[in-house]
Amino acid sequence: MRSLIHLFGAGLLYALSLAPADAATGGEPVAVTQVDVELCLAATAADDVDKAAAACAAVIDNEKTAKEDLIKALIARGALLARHDQVDRAIADDSRALLLDPTLADIFNARGELWLKKGDKPRAVQDFGAALKIDPNHAKAKANHKAMARELERIGAQMAVAGKPSFNCARARRAVERAICGNRELADLDREIFASNARVVREARNADEAKAFQREQDEFIARRNAGFGRPGYDLKKAMQERLQRLNGVDGY
Repeated sequence: MRSLIHLFGAGLLYALSLAPADAATGGEPVAVTQVDVELCLAATAADDVDKAAAACAAVIDNEKTAKEDLIKALIARGALLARHDQVDRAIADDSRALLLDPTLADIFNARGELWLKKGDKPRAVQDFGAALKIDPNHAKAKANHKAMARELERIGAQMAVAGKPSFNCARARRAVERAICGNRELADLDREIFASNARVVREARNADEAKAFQREQDEFIARRNAGFGRPGYDLKKAMQERLQRLNGVDGY
């Protein structure tokens, strides 16, 4: 008797376990949909934006997608988006892939290049550095990091002298010099004029040409000092014209 009750109970439990599947399909088990990442990879490799949009979304948006396949789809779609200048969306895909696997040196470098496209140099350097921590021999990341480090150093040097003229403001005696010291834009113009003139003189073809270039600069300074404060004299315009003249001398 006990054995019959036991068998009946086991059979009932088995029947109940099949009930949801049978009910959902009218008596047949529910089929589990397989996620095919290869369709996404093929579409992105072929640069087929329309097919990739659907194929990759089917993988990325499916909660049952395996982690490895999800990473592959995100990287592939991110690369496709980057090729078509959809930078923000490409960054989003690369960022999600890196959250799933933070050891992807190639993707850190790729995202760094995308940050660079957006003009975010600090984030670009950070990603290039992250790629190098993972793979110190990563050629592209090494080249990118080196170039950006130099660029940031140059920007830092420019910021250090921003708003400062070529001369010491503490020793400024002329009214025009004090006016230049009191205006960041004029101060920057003065410094650029000084640097451009120095370059032109340095790159002169011979000593006589160098002297002629310097004499022209001295004459500009003399006209500037004499003209400042007089009716109709525009200091900013005069300085801009001088800078344009200097930069035109050597083709810059």
